[in-house]
Amino acid sequence: MSTRHPTKTALEDPRIPVRAKLAAAWTSVMFLYAYVDIIAFFKPGVIDDIEVGVVWEFDVSQTLLTTFLVLMAIPILMIVLSMTLPARANRITNLVVASVQIPYAAFNVVGETWTYFYGLGIALEVVLLVLVLRYAWTWPRTAPTATSSDRETVHARQP
Repeated sequence: MSTRHPTKTALEDPRIPVRAKLAAAWTSVMFLYAYVDIIAFFKPGVIDDIEVGVVWEFDVSQTLLTTFLVLMAIPILMIVLSMTLPARANRITNLVVASVQIPYAAFNVVGETWTYFYGLGIALEVVLLVLVLRYAWTWPRTAPTATSSDRETVHARQP
């Protein structure tokens, strides 16, 4: 009695467009950024400080909350921009914004006592931002198209 083994075939592995890679990386940055802040509510004293109007060393104000919103909006908007901007503008925007976000992410660990928690969160954010830089930097180029001087002149036939 022989047992037939199914033939092993290679799994399909279609190429993922750069825009999708960028949007996925920015989505991951956004979730990580938000969840580090949300999980930080479990640190002892954080909720108590918020209830008396203090976040870190800052008084809770409309300006502070607007600043937080703007900072959170950056990765959110980059998801949309990565999928919609023309290639050249997309590449440049991703290179510039990710380059600015890396030092901003690193700055968030300054003065923190929970270095494992924040260190891991920031390390993951930086890895994702480096991926954004890599995807944007290595954006595939298209072959130059033929210009009219490179082509034969085609004339319509006269009947």
